[in-house]
Amino acid sequence: MNRLKERTPYEVHTYEDGNTVRRLEAAPDYHEERRKRKEERRISEQKRRRRRAARRNRERALKMSAGYVAFLSVCVFTVALVLAAYVYLQSDITIRQKSIARLESEVSNLRTENDMTYKRIATAINLKEIRRKAKRLGMKYPSKKQIIYYTIDNSDFMTQYPD
Repeated sequence: MNRLKERTPYEVHTYEDGNTVRRLEAAPDYHEERRKRKEERRISEQKRRRRRAARRNRERALKMSAGYVAFLSVCVFTVALVLAAYVYLQSDITIRQKSIARLESEVSNLRTENDMTYKRIATAINLKEIRRKAKRLGMKYPSKKQIIYYTIDNSDFMTQYPD
């Protein structure tokens, strides 16, 4: 049974709950609560500061001065010129390589043709026929007096002037 016992006004009011003695309850720790609230306030304040700093950084990142924009424009223009020059040089090199390959092929064909012509001429000449015709025309082998020997001094060619 619950009952409230009242005593004189200057006495303490108590509340009895049944006929057993209550266990002692620990008094609430107000200091711990205050410490937790302070810690929560400190953490929320840090979060607020970080958010503000992040917002300021985003705003600063979005702001570009005219000088910075001009500098970036010059950089982009320079890179574009370098890339255009690179592409032009690459195409020029490719064109020259194709031209060189074509000329080498042409030189090879001309050498082959020249060799074939030389062999045709060499096989067409009959030295016996030439000797026979020369004798008929009155030509003779030169005598030892008619042969003149020349010595060449360290040069690759010699010039002969008529007598």
